[in-house]
Amino acid sequence: MIPTRSSGVLLHISSLPSRFGIGDLGPEAYKFADFMDHAGLKYWQILPLNPVEGGSGYSPYSGLSAFAGYPMLISPELLVKEQYVSEEDIQTNLSSDYSKVNYEEVIPFKVQVLEKAFEHFEKAATLTQELQFEDFCQTHSYWLDDFALYMAVKNDQGGQSWAQWPEGLRNREKESLQEYQEKLQREIKKEKFLQFIFFQQWEALQQYCQQKNIHFFGDLPFYVGYDSADVWSHPSIFKLKKDKSPEAVAGVPPDYFSQTGQLWGMPVFDWNAIRLKKYKWWMQRLSHNLHMFDLIRLDHFRAFSAYWEVPAEDTTAINGQWKKGPGAGLFRRLKMKFPDLPIIAEDLGEIDQPVYDLMDKYHLPGMRVLLFAFGDGMPKSPYIPHNHVENAVVYTGTHDNNTVRGWYENHNSHHDKERFHAYLGHVSVNADNVSDHMVRLALSSVAKLAVVPMQDFLGLGEEAVMNRPSTAQGNWIWRMHPGAIHDGLTQKVRKMLAQYDRLKE
Repeated sequence: MIPTRSSGVLLHISSLPSRFGIGDLGPEAYKFADFMDHAGLKYWQILPLNPVEGGSGYSPYSGLSAFAGYPMLISPELLVKEQYVSEEDIQTNLSSDYSKVNYEEVIPFKVQVLEKAFEHFEKAATLTQELQFEDFCQTHSYWLDDFALYMAVKNDQGGQSWAQWPEGLRNREKESLQEYQEKLQREIKKEKFLQFIFFQQWEALQQYCQQKNIHFFGDLPFYVGYDSADVWSHPSIFKLKKDKSPEAVAGVPPDYFSQTGQLWGMPVFDWNAIRLKKYKWWMQRLSHNLHMFDLIRLDHFRAFSAYWEVPAEDTTAINGQWKKGPGAGLFRRLKMKFPDLPIIAEDLGEIDQPVYDLMDKYHLPGMRVLLFAFGDGMPKSPYIPHNHVENAVVYTGTHDNNTVRGWYENHNSHHDKERFHAYLGHVSVNADNVSDHMVRLALSSVAKLAVVPMQDFLGLGEEAVMNRPSTAQGNWIWRMHPGAIHDGLTQKVRKMLAQYDRLKE
Protein backbone atom coordinates (compact mmCIF):
# COMPACT_ATOMS: atom_id res chain seq x y z
CA MET A 1 0.00 0.00 0.00
CA ILE A 2 2.81 2.42 0.93
CA PRO A 3 5.64 0.39 -0.66
CA THR A 4 8.52 2.78 -0.02
CA ARG A 5 9.43 5.64 2.28
CA SER A 6 7.50 8.61 0.98
CA SER A 7 6.20 12.03 1.90
CA GLY A 8 3.12 14.15 1.50
CA VAL A 9 1.60 17.54 2.16
CA LEU A 10 -1.78 18.38 3.67
CA LEU A 11 -3.55 21.26 1.92
CA HIS A 12 -7.27 21.41 1.21
CA ILE A 13 -8.47 22.59 -2.21
CA SER A 14 -10.31 25.56 -0.65
CA SER A 15 -6.98 26.76 0.84
CA LEU A 16 -5.34 27.30 -2.55
CA PRO A 17 -4.92 30.88 -3.76
CA SER A 18 -7.33 32.18 -6.43
CA ARG A 19 -8.92 35.49 -7.40
CA PHE A 20 -12.40 34.11 -6.72
CA GLY A 21 -12.35 34.10 -2.91
CA ILE A 22 -11.87 30.36 -2.48
CA GLY A 23 -9.35 27.83 -3.75
CA ASP A 24 -10.58 25.70 -6.64
CA LEU A 25 -9.66 22.98 -9.15
CA GLY A 26 -8.16 25.47 -11.59
CA PRO A 27 -4.70 26.84 -12.45
CA GLU A 28 -3.45 27.23 -8.85
CA ALA A 29 -4.14 23.54 -8.17
CA TYR A 30 -1.94 22.64 -11.14
CA LYS A 31 0.75 25.05 -9.90
CA PHE A 32 0.64 23.36 -6.51
CA ALA A 33 1.05 19.96 -8.18
CA ASP A 34 4.12 21.39 -9.98
CA PHE A 35 5.54 22.53 -6.63
CA MET A 36 5.01 19.03 -5.24
CA ASP A 37 6.67 17.51 -8.27
CA HIS A 38 9.73 19.75 -8.06
CA ALA A 39 9.98 19.31 -4.28
CA GLY A 40 9.69 15.51 -4.54
CA LEU A 41 6.43 15.15 -2.56
CA LYS A 42 4.28 12.16 -3.52
CA TYR A 43 0.97 12.42 -1.62
CA TRP A 44 -1.41 15.38 -1.68
CA GLN A 45 -3.73 14.98 1.29
CA ILE A 46 -6.98 16.94 1.25
CA LEU A 47 -10.13 17.19 3.39
CA PRO A 48 -13.52 15.83 2.27
CA LEU A 49 -14.80 17.40 -0.99
CA ASN A 50 -18.52 17.06 -0.17
CA PRO A 51 -20.97 20.00 -0.49
CA VAL A 52 -21.25 22.04 2.72
CA GLU A 53 -23.40 24.90 4.00
CA GLY A 54 -23.37 27.66 6.58
CA GLY A 55 -25.50 25.83 9.13
CA SER A 56 -22.60 23.45 9.75
CA GLY A 57 -20.02 26.25 9.70
CA TYR A 58 -18.99 25.03 6.23
CA SER A 59 -17.40 21.96 7.81
CA PRO A 60 -16.41 19.34 5.22
CA TYR A 61 -17.07 16.76 7.95
CA SER A 62 -20.80 17.48 7.94
CA GLY A 63 -21.61 17.48 4.23
CA LEU A 64 -24.90 17.39 2.36
CA SER A 65 -23.83 14.21 0.57
CA ALA A 66 -21.32 11.42 1.05
CA PHE A 67 -20.83 11.20 -2.73
CA ALA A 68 -21.26 14.62 -4.36
CA GLY A 69 -18.58 17.26 -4.94
CA TYR A 70 -18.77 20.87 -3.71
CA PRO A 71 -19.67 23.15 -6.66
CA MET A 72 -17.93 26.13 -5.00
CA LEU A 73 -14.61 24.37 -5.81
CA ILE A 74 -15.34 24.45 -9.56
CA SER A 75 -12.84 26.67 -11.37
CA PRO A 76 -14.35 29.64 -13.28
CA GLU A 77 -11.16 29.86 -15.38
CA LEU A 78 -11.60 26.28 -16.58
CA LEU A 79 -15.25 27.06 -17.40
CA VAL A 80 -13.93 29.81 -19.69
CA LYS A 81 -11.46 27.38 -21.25
CA GLU A 82 -14.31 24.93 -21.94
CA GLN A 83 -16.35 27.85 -23.36
CA TYR A 84 -19.21 27.46 -20.88
CA VAL A 85 -18.79 31.11 -19.84
CA SER A 86 -16.88 34.13 -21.14
CA GLU A 87 -13.98 35.97 -19.52
CA GLU A 88 -16.39 38.84 -18.93
CA ASP A 89 -18.70 36.50 -16.96
CA ILE A 90 -16.03 35.78 -14.38
CA GLN A 91 -14.94 39.35 -13.66
CA THR A 92 -15.34 39.92 -9.95
CA ASN A 93 -15.30 42.61 -7.27
CA LEU A 94 -14.62 40.14 -4.48
CA SER A 95 -12.57 41.50 -1.59
CA SER A 96 -8.82 41.16 -1.97
CA ASP A 97 -8.30 39.40 1.42
CA TYR A 98 -6.36 36.35 0.26
CA SER A 99 -5.86 34.94 3.77
CA LYS A 100 -9.34 33.46 4.23
CA VAL A 101 -12.45 32.26 2.44
CA ASN A 102 -15.40 34.66 2.69
CA TYR A 103 -18.31 32.35 1.94
CA GLU A 104 -20.87 35.17 2.09
CA GLU A 105 -19.18 36.81 -0.90
CA VAL A 106 -18.00 33.68 -2.69
CA ILE A 107 -21.27 31.77 -2.87
CA PRO A 108 -23.45 34.42 -4.62
CA PHE A 109 -20.68 35.07 -7.16
CA LYS A 110 -20.08 31.39 -7.91
CA VAL A 111 -23.82 30.63 -8.10
CA GLN A 112 -24.16 33.35 -10.75
CA VAL A 113 -21.24 32.00 -12.80
CA LEU A 114 -22.49 28.41 -12.56
CA GLU A 115 -25.99 29.46 -13.65
CA LYS A 116 -24.49 31.07 -16.76
CA ALA A 117 -22.51 27.91 -17.46
CA PHE A 118 -25.66 25.82 -17.25
CA GLU A 119 -27.59 28.23 -19.49
CA HIS A 120 -24.88 27.83 -22.11
CA PHE A 121 -24.99 24.04 -21.76
CA GLU A 122 -28.78 24.06 -22.25
CA LYS A 123 -28.58 26.18 -25.39
CA ALA A 124 -25.28 25.31 -27.03
CA ALA A 125 -23.83 22.06 -25.70
CA THR A 126 -21.81 20.16 -28.29
CA LEU A 127 -22.74 16.58 -29.10
CA THR A 128 -19.61 15.42 -27.26
CA GLN A 129 -20.59 17.38 -24.14
CA GLU A 130 -24.12 15.99 -24.22
CA LEU A 131 -22.89 12.41 -24.60
CA GLN A 132 -20.34 12.87 -21.79
CA PHE A 133 -23.06 14.33 -19.56
CA GLU A 134 -25.43 11.43 -20.27
CA ASP A 135 -22.69 8.91 -19.59
CA PHE A 136 -21.80 10.63 -16.30
CA CYS A 137 -25.45 10.66 -15.17
CA GLN A 138 -25.84 6.99 -15.98
CA THR A 139 -22.60 5.91 -14.29
CA HIS A 140 -23.38 7.86 -11.10
CA SER A 141 -27.17 7.38 -11.05
CA TYR A 142 -27.02 5.27 -7.86
CA TRP A 143 -26.34 8.46 -5.86
CA LEU A 144 -26.78 11.32 -8.34
CA ASP A 145 -30.53 10.96 -8.95
CA ASP A 146 -31.40 11.24 -5.25
CA PHE A 147 -28.84 13.97 -4.62
CA ALA A 148 -30.01 16.16 -7.53
CA LEU A 149 -33.64 15.86 -6.43
CA TYR A 150 -32.67 16.55 -2.81
CA MET A 151 -30.78 19.73 -3.74
CA ALA A 152 -33.51 20.95 -6.12
CA VAL A 153 -36.21 20.44 -3.47
CA LYS A 154 -34.02 21.96 -0.75
CA ASN A 155 -33.56 25.12 -2.84
CA ASP A 156 -37.29 25.16 -3.68
CA GLN A 157 -38.08 24.93 0.05
CA GLY A 158 -35.92 27.92 0.95
CA GLY A 159 -32.96 25.86 2.13
CA GLN A 160 -34.92 24.04 4.81
CA SER A 161 -33.79 20.65 6.09
CA TRP A 162 -35.66 17.72 4.53
CA ALA A 163 -37.20 17.13 7.98
CA GLN A 164 -39.26 20.33 7.41
CA TRP A 165 -40.43 19.46 3.90
CA PRO A 166 -44.04 18.56 3.10
CA GLU A 167 -44.89 15.13 4.53
CA GLY A 168 -45.07 13.34 1.18
CA LEU A 169 -41.61 14.51 0.23
CA ARG A 170 -40.18 13.90 3.67
CA ASN A 171 -41.40 10.30 3.53
CA ARG A 172 -40.47 9.89 -0.15
CA GLU A 173 -43.99 8.94 -1.22
CA LYS A 174 -44.04 7.98 -4.88
CA GLU A 175 -46.63 10.57 -5.98
CA SER A 176 -44.83 13.44 -4.22
CA LEU A 177 -41.47 12.44 -5.72
CA GLN A 178 -42.96 12.29 -9.23
CA GLU A 179 -44.69 15.66 -8.74
CA TYR A 180 -41.46 17.41 -7.75
CA GLN A 181 -39.39 15.63 -10.38
CA GLU A 182 -41.67 17.16 -13.01
CA LYS A 183 -42.00 20.53 -11.28
CA LEU A 184 -38.24 20.93 -10.74
CA GLN A 185 -37.02 19.27 -13.94
CA ARG A 186 -34.64 22.10 -14.90
CA GLU A 187 -33.24 22.50 -11.40
CA ILE A 188 -32.60 18.75 -11.14
CA LYS A 189 -30.75 18.76 -14.45
CA LYS A 190 -28.73 21.76 -13.30
CA GLU A 191 -27.63 19.97 -10.10
CA LYS A 192 -26.52 17.00 -12.21
CA PHE A 193 -24.67 19.35 -14.54
CA LEU A 194 -22.77 20.93 -11.63
CA GLN A 195 -21.66 17.48 -10.49
CA PHE A 196 -20.69 16.62 -14.05
CA ILE A 197 -18.46 19.71 -14.24
CA PHE A 198 -17.01 19.17 -10.76
CA PHE A 199 -15.96 15.59 -11.50
CA GLN A 200 -14.65 16.52 -14.96
CA GLN A 201 -12.37 19.12 -13.38
CA TRP A 202 -11.41 16.76 -10.56
CA GLU A 203 -10.49 13.91 -12.91
CA ALA A 204 -8.43 16.24 -15.12
CA LEU A 205 -6.42 17.40 -12.10
CA GLN A 206 -6.08 13.81 -10.90
CA GLN A 207 -4.71 12.70 -14.28
CA TYR A 208 -2.24 15.61 -14.32
CA CYS A 209 -0.99 14.58 -10.89
CA GLN A 210 -0.77 10.89 -11.78
CA GLN A 211 1.48 11.75 -14.74
CA LYS A 212 3.87 13.27 -12.20
CA ASN A 213 3.55 10.32 -9.81
CA ILE A 214 1.58 12.45 -7.35
CA HIS A 215 -1.25 10.66 -5.57
CA PHE A 216 -4.34 12.10 -3.90
CA PHE A 217 -4.91 11.15 -0.28
CA GLY A 218 -8.57 11.67 0.61
CA ASP A 219 -10.45 11.82 3.89
CA LEU A 220 -13.69 10.00 4.62
CA PRO A 221 -15.80 11.07 7.65
CA PHE A 222 -17.45 8.20 9.50
CA TYR A 223 -20.82 9.91 9.94
CA VAL A 224 -23.01 11.97 7.60
CA GLY A 225 -25.11 14.98 8.55
CA TYR A 226 -28.81 14.49 9.37
CA ASP A 227 -29.76 17.06 6.74
CA SER A 228 -28.15 15.20 3.86
CA ALA A 229 -29.25 13.45 0.70
CA ASP A 230 -28.02 10.18 2.23
CA VAL A 231 -30.25 10.19 5.33
CA TRP A 232 -33.26 11.41 3.31
CA SER A 233 -32.85 8.77 0.58
CA HIS A 234 -31.66 5.86 2.80
CA PRO A 235 -33.52 6.31 6.13
CA SER A 236 -33.59 2.56 6.80
CA ILE A 237 -29.82 2.38 7.41
CA PHE A 238 -29.95 4.99 10.20
CA LYS A 239 -31.51 4.79 13.65
CA LEU A 240 -34.54 7.01 13.07
CA LYS A 241 -37.99 7.16 14.70
CA LYS A 242 -41.25 6.68 12.78
CA ASP A 243 -41.40 10.44 12.11
CA LYS A 244 -37.85 10.21 10.66
CA SER A 245 -36.29 12.21 13.50
CA PRO A 246 -33.11 10.68 15.02
CA GLU A 247 -33.57 8.04 17.68
CA ALA A 248 -29.90 8.27 18.67
CA VAL A 249 -26.99 10.52 17.72
CA ALA A 250 -23.23 10.35 17.57
CA GLY A 251 -20.62 11.65 19.98
CA VAL A 252 -17.74 10.61 22.20
CA PRO A 253 -17.79 9.90 25.96
CA PRO A 254 -16.49 12.15 28.75
CA ASP A 255 -12.71 12.20 28.96
CA TYR A 256 -9.77 14.23 30.22
CA PHE A 257 -10.69 17.10 27.88
CA SER A 258 -14.45 17.24 28.53
CA GLN A 259 -16.46 16.15 31.57
CA THR A 260 -19.63 15.92 29.46
CA GLY A 261 -18.07 14.33 26.38
CA GLN A 262 -18.75 15.67 22.90
CA LEU A 263 -22.23 15.61 21.37
CA TRP A 264 -21.78 15.67 17.59
CA GLY A 265 -25.47 15.22 16.75
CA MET A 266 -25.24 13.19 13.52
CA PRO A 267 -27.60 10.19 13.30
CA VAL A 268 -25.95 6.84 14.02
CA PHE A 269 -26.03 3.92 11.62
CA ASP A 270 -28.28 0.90 12.08
CA TRP A 271 -25.59 -1.71 11.51
CA ASN A 272 -28.00 -4.64 11.73
CA ALA A 273 -30.01 -3.21 8.83
CA ILE A 274 -26.81 -2.44 6.90
CA ARG A 275 -25.54 -5.99 7.43
CA LEU A 276 -28.80 -7.43 6.07
CA LYS A 277 -28.33 -5.27 2.95
CA LYS A 278 -24.80 -6.72 2.58
CA TYR A 279 -23.25 -3.32 3.42
CA LYS A 280 -24.41 -2.02 0.04
CA TRP A 281 -24.46 1.74 0.81
CA TRP A 282 -21.12 1.59 2.62
CA MET A 283 -19.55 -0.45 -0.15
CA GLN A 284 -20.77 2.10 -2.71
CA ARG A 285 -19.43 4.95 -0.57
CA LEU A 286 -16.01 3.39 -0.05
CA SER A 287 -15.73 2.29 -3.69
CA HIS A 288 -16.63 5.83 -4.85
CA ASN A 289 -13.87 7.31 -2.68
CA LEU A 290 -11.30 4.70 -3.60
CA HIS A 291 -11.86 5.57 -7.25
CA MET A 292 -11.42 9.28 -6.47
CA PHE A 293 -8.32 8.85 -4.30
CA ASP A 294 -5.27 6.61 -4.28
CA LEU A 295 -5.30 6.50 -0.48
CA ILE A 296 -8.03 7.36 2.03
CA ARG A 297 -8.02 8.10 5.73
CA LEU A 298 -11.01 6.70 7.61
CA ASP A 299 -11.87 9.39 10.15
CA HIS A 300 -13.01 8.26 13.63
CA PHE A 301 -11.84 4.74 12.83
CA ARG A 302 -12.61 3.48 16.33
CA ALA A 303 -16.34 3.60 15.46
CA PHE A 304 -15.83 0.69 13.04
CA SER A 305 -15.12 -1.36 16.18
CA ALA A 306 -17.48 0.35 18.64
CA TYR A 307 -19.17 3.76 18.67
CA TRP A 308 -20.71 6.01 21.34
CA GLU A 309 -24.49 6.22 20.93
CA VAL A 310 -26.40 8.99 22.73
CA PRO A 311 -30.20 9.31 23.07
CA ALA A 312 -31.30 12.01 20.61
CA GLU A 313 -33.09 14.08 23.26
CA ASP A 314 -29.99 14.42 25.48
CA THR A 315 -28.09 17.71 25.60
CA THR A 316 -24.72 16.17 26.56
CA ALA A 317 -22.93 12.93 25.66
CA ILE A 318 -22.77 11.68 29.29
CA ASN A 319 -25.58 9.13 29.00
CA GLY A 320 -24.30 7.45 25.87
CA GLN A 321 -23.46 3.77 25.50
CA TRP A 322 -20.85 1.84 23.57
CA LYS A 323 -22.41 -0.09 20.69
CA LYS A 324 -20.79 -2.57 18.32
CA GLY A 325 -19.68 -1.25 14.94
CA PRO A 326 -19.45 -3.31 11.75
CA GLY A 327 -16.05 -4.75 12.64
CA ALA A 328 -14.45 -7.21 10.26
CA GLY A 329 -17.68 -7.84 8.29
CA LEU A 330 -17.36 -4.64 6.27
CA PHE A 331 -13.60 -4.88 5.74
CA ARG A 332 -13.83 -8.49 4.61
CA ARG A 333 -16.13 -7.42 1.76
CA LEU A 334 -14.00 -4.38 0.98
CA LYS A 335 -10.80 -6.44 0.78
CA MET A 336 -12.40 -8.73 -1.81
CA LYS A 337 -12.94 -5.70 -4.06
CA PHE A 338 -9.75 -3.78 -3.15
CA PRO A 339 -7.14 -6.39 -2.13
CA ASP A 340 -4.50 -3.76 -1.29
CA LEU A 341 -6.88 -1.85 1.04
CA PRO A 342 -5.27 1.59 0.54
CA ILE A 343 -6.65 2.84 3.86
CA ILE A 344 -5.20 4.77 6.80
CA ALA A 345 -6.98 4.42 10.16
CA GLU A 346 -7.45 7.61 12.18
CA ASP A 347 -6.65 6.05 15.56
CA LEU A 348 -6.18 9.20 17.66
CA GLY A 349 -7.71 9.64 21.12
CA GLU A 350 -8.90 6.91 23.49
CA ILE A 351 -8.41 3.63 21.60
CA ASP A 352 -8.98 0.14 23.05
CA GLN A 353 -7.51 -3.24 22.09
CA PRO A 354 -10.38 -4.35 19.78
CA VAL A 355 -9.64 -1.31 17.57
CA TYR A 356 -5.97 -2.25 17.33
CA ASP A 357 -6.97 -5.88 16.66
CA LEU A 358 -9.14 -4.75 13.73
CA MET A 359 -6.29 -2.62 12.36
CA ASP A 360 -3.82 -5.49 12.74
CA LYS A 361 -6.15 -7.98 11.06
CA TYR A 362 -6.17 -5.88 7.90
CA HIS A 363 -2.66 -4.37 8.30
CA LEU A 364 -4.05 -0.83 8.38
CA PRO A 365 -1.54 1.93 9.24
CA GLY A 366 -2.41 4.30 12.08
CA MET A 367 -1.37 7.90 12.75
CA ARG A 368 1.47 9.38 14.80
CA VAL A 369 1.07 13.12 15.50
CA LEU A 370 4.22 14.82 16.80
CA LEU A 371 2.35 17.65 18.52
CA PHE A 372 0.99 14.97 20.90
CA ALA A 373 4.44 13.51 21.59
CA PHE A 374 5.84 15.80 24.28
CA GLY A 375 3.18 15.59 26.99
CA ASP A 376 3.31 13.78 30.32
CA GLY A 377 3.37 10.37 28.58
CA MET A 378 6.88 10.89 27.30
CA PRO A 379 9.14 8.88 26.81
CA LYS A 380 6.57 6.04 26.50
CA SER A 381 4.18 7.98 24.25
CA PRO A 382 3.32 6.18 20.98
CA TYR A 383 3.66 9.56 19.24
CA ILE A 384 7.33 10.13 20.14
CA PRO A 385 9.61 9.23 17.18
CA HIS A 386 11.61 6.50 18.95
CA ASN A 387 8.34 4.55 19.45
CA HIS A 388 7.11 4.84 15.87
CA VAL A 389 6.53 1.79 13.67
CA GLU A 390 6.95 1.41 9.91
CA ASN A 391 3.29 0.72 9.22
CA ALA A 392 2.13 4.23 10.16
CA VAL A 393 1.72 7.78 8.88
CA VAL A 394 3.57 10.43 10.85
CA TYR A 395 2.30 14.02 10.94
CA THR A 396 3.67 17.18 12.50
CA GLY A 397 0.00 18.07 13.13
CA THR A 398 -3.40 17.68 11.48
CA HIS A 399 -6.16 20.05 10.34
CA ASP A 400 -7.57 19.88 13.91
CA ASN A 401 -4.32 21.03 15.56
CA ASN A 402 -2.49 24.28 15.94
CA THR A 403 0.39 24.82 13.56
CA VAL A 404 3.81 23.88 14.95
CA ARG A 405 4.75 27.54 15.32
CA GLY A 406 1.38 28.33 16.91
CA TRP A 407 1.86 25.43 19.35
CA TYR A 408 5.33 26.67 20.25
CA GLU A 409 4.28 30.30 20.71
CA ASN A 410 0.98 29.71 22.53
CA HIS A 411 1.09 26.27 24.19
CA ASN A 412 0.02 26.41 27.83
CA SER A 413 2.52 23.85 29.10
CA HIS A 414 6.15 24.97 29.42
CA HIS A 415 6.99 21.36 30.34
CA ASP A 416 6.01 20.18 26.84
CA LYS A 417 8.37 22.70 25.26
CA GLU A 418 11.16 21.79 27.67
CA ARG A 419 10.74 18.12 26.78
CA PHE A 420 10.77 19.06 23.08
CA HIS A 421 14.01 21.05 23.52
CA ALA A 422 15.61 18.19 25.46
CA TYR A 423 14.59 15.66 22.81
CA LEU A 424 16.27 17.69 20.07
CA GLY A 425 19.47 17.94 22.11
CA HIS A 426 21.91 20.84 21.71
CA VAL A 427 19.91 22.75 19.12
CA SER A 428 18.89 26.38 19.20
CA VAL A 429 15.08 26.51 18.88
CA ASN A 430 12.98 29.62 18.39
CA ALA A 431 9.63 30.53 16.80
CA ASP A 432 11.27 31.15 13.43
CA ASN A 433 12.86 27.70 13.10
CA VAL A 434 10.66 25.44 15.27
CA SER A 435 8.56 24.29 12.28
CA ASP A 436 11.68 23.09 10.42
CA HIS A 437 12.85 21.15 13.47
CA MET A 438 9.47 19.41 13.83
CA VAL A 439 9.31 18.68 10.09
CA ARG A 440 12.74 17.06 10.29
CA LEU A 441 11.57 14.88 13.21
CA ALA A 442 8.63 13.72 11.09
CA LEU A 443 10.77 13.01 8.04
CA SER A 444 13.36 11.11 10.08
CA SER A 445 10.73 8.76 11.55
CA VAL A 446 10.72 5.07 10.56
CA ALA A 447 7.04 5.49 9.58
CA LYS A 448 6.62 4.73 5.87
CA LEU A 449 4.72 7.95 5.10
CA ALA A 450 5.36 11.43 6.55
CA VAL A 451 2.73 14.14 5.93
CA VAL A 452 3.30 17.82 6.71
CA PRO A 453 0.52 20.45 6.67
CA MET A 454 1.46 23.21 4.22
CA GLN A 455 1.29 25.72 7.09
CA ASP A 456 4.24 23.95 8.74
CA PHE A 457 6.32 23.92 5.54
CA LEU A 458 5.66 27.69 5.45
CA GLY A 459 6.40 28.16 9.18
CA LEU A 460 3.07 29.90 9.82
CA GLY A 461 1.59 30.63 13.24
CA GLU A 462 -1.80 30.30 14.90
CA GLU A 463 -3.43 32.62 12.36
CA ALA A 464 -3.19 29.75 9.85
CA VAL A 465 -5.08 27.10 11.87
CA MET A 466 -7.67 25.31 9.71
CA ASN A 467 -10.03 24.09 12.44
CA ARG A 468 -10.43 24.60 16.19
CA PRO A 469 -12.55 21.68 17.45
CA SER A 470 -15.48 22.67 19.71
CA THR A 471 -15.64 26.17 18.18
CA ALA A 472 -18.43 26.97 15.73
CA GLN A 473 -17.10 30.06 13.94
CA GLY A 474 -13.99 30.97 11.98
CA ASN A 475 -13.05 27.45 10.87
CA TRP A 476 -12.30 25.99 7.42
CA ILE A 477 -11.39 29.39 5.97
CA TRP A 478 -7.56 29.59 5.96
CA ARG A 479 -5.97 30.15 2.57
CA MET A 480 -2.38 30.13 1.37
CA HIS A 481 -1.16 33.52 0.22
CA PRO A 482 -0.34 33.95 -3.50
CA GLY A 483 3.42 33.85 -3.87
CA ALA A 484 3.92 31.80 -0.68
CA ILE A 485 5.62 29.11 -2.77
CA HIS A 486 8.96 30.10 -4.29
CA ASP A 487 12.10 28.36 -5.55
CA GLY A 488 13.84 28.73 -2.19
CA LEU A 489 11.06 26.85 -0.40
CA THR A 490 10.88 24.17 -3.10
CA GLN A 491 14.62 23.48 -2.88
CA LYS A 492 14.57 23.52 0.92
CA VAL A 493 11.78 20.92 1.04
CA ARG A 494 13.49 18.79 -1.62
CA LYS A 495 16.78 18.85 0.27
CA MET A 496 15.08 17.69 3.49
CA LEU A 497 13.20 14.90 1.71
CA ALA A 498 16.42 13.68 0.07
CA GLN A 499 18.22 13.71 3.40
CA TYR A 500 15.64 11.36 4.93
CA ASP A 501 15.11 9.18 1.82
CA ARG A 502 11.58 10.40 1.14
CA LEU A 503 11.83 11.77 -2.43
CA LYS A 504 9.23 10.37 -4.81
CA GLU A 505 10.55 8.39 -7.76
